[in-house]
Amino acid sequence: MSKKPDPNDGDRGKLKAKRYEKELRKLQAKLCRLQDWIRHRGLRVIILFEGRDAAGKGGTIKAITERVSPRVFRLVALPAPSDREKTQMYFQRYMQHFPAAGEVVIFDRSWYNRAGVESVMGFCTKEQHRRFLELCPEIEKYIVNGGILLIKIWLEVSDKEQKRRFEARLADPLRQWKLSPMDLPSRSKWFEYSRARDLMLKATDTKWAPWYILRSDDKRRARLNCIRHILSLIPYKKVPREKVKLPRRSMKRAYDDQASLEGRRFVPEKY
Repeated sequence: MSKKPDPNDGDRGKLKAKRYEKELRKLQAKLCRLQDWIRHRGLRVIILFEGRDAAGKGGTIKAITERVSPRVFRLVALPAPSDREKTQMYFQRYMQHFPAAGEVVIFDRSWYNRAGVESVMGFCTKEQHRRFLELCPEIEKYIVNGGILLIKIWLEVSDKEQKRRFEARLADPLRQWKLSPMDLPSRSKWFEYSRARDLMLKATDTKWAPWYILRSDDKRRARLNCIRHILSLIPYKKVPREKVKLPRRSMKRAYDDQASLEGRRFVPEKY
Protein backbone atom coordinates (compact mmCIF):
# COMPACT_ATOMS: atom_id res chain seq x y z
CA MET A 1 0.00 0.00 0.00
CA SER A 2 1.56 3.29 -1.08
CA LYS A 3 2.11 6.00 1.49
CA LYS A 4 0.03 9.15 1.04
CA PRO A 5 2.05 12.31 0.40
CA ASP A 6 2.49 14.49 3.44
CA PRO A 7 0.70 17.84 2.91
CA ASN A 8 3.42 19.51 4.97
CA ASP A 9 6.12 18.48 2.51
CA GLY A 10 7.13 20.25 -0.69
CA ASP A 11 6.85 19.03 -4.26
CA ARG A 12 10.12 17.09 -4.07
CA GLY A 13 9.34 15.63 -0.67
CA LYS A 14 11.46 18.24 1.09
CA LEU A 15 10.44 19.06 4.64
CA LYS A 16 8.84 22.49 4.97
CA ALA A 17 10.42 25.00 7.35
CA LYS A 18 7.43 25.28 9.72
CA ARG A 19 7.21 21.55 10.35
CA TYR A 20 10.99 21.26 10.58
CA GLU A 21 11.25 23.96 13.24
CA LYS A 22 8.44 22.38 15.26
CA GLU A 23 10.04 18.92 15.21
CA LEU A 24 13.52 20.32 15.84
CA ARG A 25 12.35 22.17 18.95
CA LYS A 26 10.87 18.95 20.37
CA LEU A 27 14.08 17.02 19.75
CA GLN A 28 16.27 19.79 21.15
CA ALA A 29 14.20 19.77 24.34
CA LYS A 30 14.95 16.05 24.62
CA LEU A 31 18.65 16.77 24.05
CA CYS A 32 18.52 19.11 27.05
CA ARG A 33 17.09 16.26 29.15
CA LEU A 34 19.81 13.97 27.82
CA GLN A 35 22.38 16.59 28.79
CA ASP A 36 21.10 16.63 32.38
CA TRP A 37 21.25 12.82 32.49
CA ILE A 38 24.81 12.71 31.14
CA ARG A 39 25.94 15.18 33.80
CA HIS A 40 23.97 13.39 36.51
CA ARG A 41 25.45 9.98 35.70
CA GLY A 42 28.91 11.17 34.69
CA LEU A 43 28.69 9.55 31.27
CA ARG A 44 31.38 10.00 28.61
CA VAL A 45 30.27 10.16 24.99
CA ILE A 46 32.03 10.69 21.67
CA ILE A 47 30.00 11.47 18.54
CA LEU A 48 32.01 11.74 15.36
CA PHE A 49 30.76 12.96 12.01
CA GLU A 50 32.30 11.99 8.72
CA GLY A 51 31.18 12.28 5.13
CA ARG A 52 31.99 13.81 1.80
CA ASP A 53 32.52 17.56 1.45
CA ALA A 54 29.19 19.45 1.46
CA ALA A 55 27.41 16.49 3.05
CA GLY A 56 25.91 18.72 5.74
CA LYS A 57 28.06 17.94 8.77
CA GLY A 58 28.23 21.54 10.00
CA GLY A 59 24.49 22.16 9.87
CA THR A 60 23.75 18.86 11.57
CA ILE A 61 26.20 19.58 14.38
CA LYS A 62 24.74 23.08 14.82
CA ALA A 63 21.22 21.64 15.15
CA ILE A 64 22.50 19.36 17.92
CA THR A 65 24.49 21.94 19.85
CA GLU A 66 22.58 25.23 19.54
CA ARG A 67 20.33 24.62 22.60
CA VAL A 68 22.69 22.72 24.90
CA SER A 69 25.60 23.83 27.04
CA PRO A 70 29.03 24.02 25.33
CA ARG A 71 30.46 22.89 28.66
CA VAL A 72 28.73 19.54 28.19
CA PHE A 73 28.58 19.24 24.40
CA ARG A 74 32.10 20.17 23.30
CA LEU A 75 32.81 20.58 19.60
CA VAL A 76 36.25 19.59 18.31
CA ALA A 77 37.18 20.55 14.74
CA LEU A 78 40.94 20.20 14.42
CA PRO A 79 42.95 21.99 11.72
CA ALA A 80 45.64 20.29 9.67
CA PRO A 81 48.34 18.80 11.94
CA SER A 82 51.34 20.94 12.82
CA ASP A 83 54.89 19.81 12.06
CA ARG A 84 55.18 18.62 15.66
CA GLU A 85 51.88 16.73 15.55
CA LYS A 86 52.98 14.97 12.36
CA THR A 87 55.74 13.30 14.39
CA GLN A 88 53.35 12.06 17.11
CA MET A 89 51.45 8.80 17.22
CA TYR A 90 48.57 9.32 14.78
CA PHE A 91 45.74 9.08 17.35
CA GLN A 92 47.53 11.26 19.92
CA ARG A 93 46.17 14.65 18.81
CA TYR A 94 42.62 13.36 19.02
CA MET A 95 42.86 11.56 22.36
CA GLN A 96 43.75 14.74 24.24
CA HIS A 97 40.23 15.99 23.44
CA PHE A 98 38.42 12.90 24.75
CA PRO A 99 35.57 13.49 27.24
CA ALA A 100 35.77 13.54 30.99
CA ALA A 101 32.80 12.50 33.14
CA GLY A 102 29.62 14.36 32.21
CA GLU A 103 30.82 15.38 28.74
CA VAL A 104 29.90 14.76 25.12
CA VAL A 105 32.65 15.46 22.59
CA ILE A 106 31.56 15.97 18.99
CA PHE A 107 34.28 15.55 16.38
CA ASP A 108 33.65 17.44 13.15
CA ARG A 109 35.91 15.09 11.23
CA SER A 110 38.12 12.83 13.28
CA TRP A 111 40.88 10.26 13.08
CA TYR A 112 39.03 8.97 10.02
CA ASN A 113 40.73 11.74 8.04
CA ARG A 114 43.35 9.08 7.32
CA ALA A 115 40.76 6.79 5.78
CA GLY A 116 39.35 9.57 3.62
CA VAL A 117 40.99 12.81 2.59
CA GLU A 118 44.55 11.81 3.54
CA SER A 119 44.34 8.61 1.55
CA VAL A 120 42.59 10.04 -1.50
CA MET A 121 44.64 13.25 -1.72
CA GLY A 122 47.97 11.53 -1.09
CA PHE A 123 48.70 13.03 2.35
CA CYS A 124 49.61 9.61 3.73
CA THR A 125 51.30 6.58 2.25
CA LYS A 126 49.47 3.42 1.21
CA GLU A 127 51.18 1.63 4.09
CA GLN A 128 49.99 4.26 6.60
CA HIS A 129 46.46 3.91 5.24
CA ARG A 130 46.56 0.11 5.43
CA ARG A 131 47.99 0.23 8.95
CA PHE A 132 45.28 2.67 10.07
CA LEU A 133 42.47 0.41 8.85
CA GLU A 134 44.11 -2.50 10.65
CA LEU A 135 44.65 -0.76 13.99
CA CYS A 136 41.57 1.49 14.17
CA PRO A 137 39.07 -1.22 15.24
CA GLU A 138 41.38 -2.34 18.05
CA ILE A 139 41.91 1.21 19.30
CA GLU A 140 38.15 1.83 19.22
CA LYS A 141 37.60 -1.37 21.18
CA TYR A 142 40.01 0.00 23.80
CA ILE A 143 38.06 3.28 23.87
CA VAL A 144 34.71 1.53 24.30
CA ASN A 145 36.04 -0.91 26.90
CA GLY A 146 37.27 2.12 28.83
CA GLY A 147 33.65 3.19 29.32
CA ILE A 148 33.22 5.74 26.51
CA LEU A 149 30.15 5.48 24.29
CA LEU A 150 31.38 5.94 20.72
CA ILE A 151 28.84 6.95 18.07
CA LYS A 152 30.03 7.15 14.44
CA ILE A 153 27.84 8.81 11.81
CA TRP A 154 28.58 8.95 8.09
CA LEU A 155 26.60 11.55 6.12
CA GLU A 156 25.90 10.25 2.63
CA VAL A 157 25.19 12.90 0.02
CA SER A 158 24.46 12.08 -3.62
CA ASP A 159 26.63 13.13 -6.55
CA LYS A 160 23.87 15.40 -7.89
CA GLU A 161 23.25 17.13 -4.56
CA GLN A 162 26.94 17.66 -3.82
CA LYS A 163 27.32 19.32 -7.24
CA ARG A 164 24.34 21.58 -6.53
CA ARG A 165 25.73 22.62 -3.13
CA PHE A 166 29.18 23.39 -4.49
CA GLU A 167 27.66 25.52 -7.27
CA ALA A 168 25.53 27.38 -4.70
CA ARG A 169 28.62 28.13 -2.62
CA LEU A 170 30.50 29.44 -5.64
CA ALA A 171 27.62 31.79 -6.48
CA ASP A 172 26.91 33.08 -2.97
CA PRO A 173 29.48 35.40 -1.29
CA LEU A 174 27.99 34.53 2.11
CA ARG A 175 28.80 30.85 1.61
CA GLN A 176 32.10 31.00 -0.24
CA TRP A 177 33.97 30.71 3.07
CA LYS A 178 32.69 27.12 3.23
CA LEU A 179 34.86 26.18 0.24
CA SER A 180 38.11 24.79 1.60
CA PRO A 181 41.20 24.13 -0.55
CA MET A 182 40.19 20.46 -0.54
CA ASP A 183 36.60 20.91 -1.68
CA LEU A 184 36.99 21.46 -5.40
CA PRO A 185 39.68 18.79 -5.91
CA SER A 186 37.47 16.38 -3.96
CA ARG A 187 34.70 16.96 -6.50
CA SER A 188 36.85 15.57 -9.29
CA LYS A 189 37.71 12.52 -7.16
CA TRP A 190 34.15 11.36 -6.46
CA PHE A 191 34.82 7.70 -7.23
CA GLU A 192 38.13 7.63 -5.36
CA TYR A 193 36.27 8.87 -2.28
CA SER A 194 33.61 6.21 -2.85
CA ARG A 195 36.22 3.45 -2.85
CA ALA A 196 37.91 4.92 0.25
CA ARG A 197 34.52 5.04 2.01
CA ASP A 198 33.84 1.41 1.21
CA LEU A 199 37.26 0.27 2.43
CA MET A 200 36.73 2.25 5.64
CA LEU A 201 33.30 0.75 6.30
CA LYS A 202 34.52 -2.77 5.59
CA ALA A 203 37.41 -2.46 8.03
CA THR A 204 35.88 -0.37 10.85
CA ASP A 205 32.14 -1.12 10.99
CA THR A 206 32.32 -3.28 14.12
CA LYS A 207 29.92 -4.56 16.76
CA TRP A 208 31.52 -2.38 19.44
CA ALA A 209 31.75 0.76 17.27
CA PRO A 210 29.32 0.49 14.35
CA TRP A 211 28.86 3.05 11.60
CA TYR A 212 25.45 4.64 11.09
CA ILE A 213 24.86 6.01 7.60
CA LEU A 214 22.69 9.12 7.40
CA ARG A 215 21.28 10.12 4.02
CA SER A 216 21.65 13.90 3.82
CA ASP A 217 20.31 15.14 0.49
CA ASP A 218 17.45 16.69 2.46
CA LYS A 219 19.30 18.59 5.19
CA ARG A 220 16.26 19.14 7.38
CA ARG A 221 15.24 15.51 7.43
CA ALA A 222 18.84 14.47 7.99
CA ARG A 223 19.19 16.70 11.07
CA LEU A 224 15.97 15.46 12.63
CA ASN A 225 16.78 11.82 11.89
CA CYS A 226 20.28 12.25 13.32
CA ILE A 227 19.14 13.79 16.61
CA ARG A 228 16.40 11.22 17.02
CA HIS A 229 18.90 8.41 16.43
CA ILE A 230 21.41 9.77 18.92
CA LEU A 231 18.65 10.02 21.54
CA SER A 232 17.75 6.38 20.87
CA LEU A 233 21.35 5.23 21.44
CA ILE A 234 21.78 6.77 24.90
CA PRO A 235 19.11 5.59 27.36
CA TYR A 236 18.23 8.49 29.65
CA LYS A 237 15.70 9.59 32.22
CA LYS A 238 14.46 12.98 33.28
CA VAL A 239 16.57 14.30 36.12
CA PRO A 240 14.42 15.99 38.81
CA ARG A 241 15.22 19.64 39.32
CA GLU A 242 14.75 21.65 42.49
CA LYS A 243 12.19 24.42 42.20
CA VAL A 244 13.85 27.76 42.63
CA LYS A 245 12.53 31.28 42.93
CA LEU A 246 14.16 34.41 41.63
CA PRO A 247 15.43 36.35 44.68
CA ARG A 248 13.99 39.82 45.18
CA ARG A 249 16.31 42.74 44.67
CA SER A 250 17.52 44.18 47.92
CA MET A 251 16.43 47.79 48.50
CA LYS A 252 19.09 48.41 51.10
CA ARG A 253 21.64 51.01 50.06
CA ALA A 254 19.77 51.76 46.81
CA TYR A 255 21.99 53.09 44.03
CA ASP A 256 21.19 54.91 40.77
CA ASP A 257 23.17 52.65 38.46
CA GLN A 258 22.03 54.43 35.27
CA ALA A 259 23.00 57.94 36.28
CA SER A 260 26.56 56.74 36.78
CA LEU A 261 26.73 55.83 33.07
CA GLU A 262 26.10 59.34 31.82
CA GLY A 263 28.93 60.60 29.65
CA ARG A 264 30.15 57.09 28.78
CA ARG A 265 30.52 55.82 25.20
CA PHE A 266 27.47 53.90 23.99
CA VAL A 267 27.06 51.80 20.86
CA PRO A 268 24.96 53.87 18.39
CA GLU A 269 21.39 52.56 18.25
CA LYS A 270 20.79 52.35 14.50
CA TYR A 271 18.15 49.60 14.71
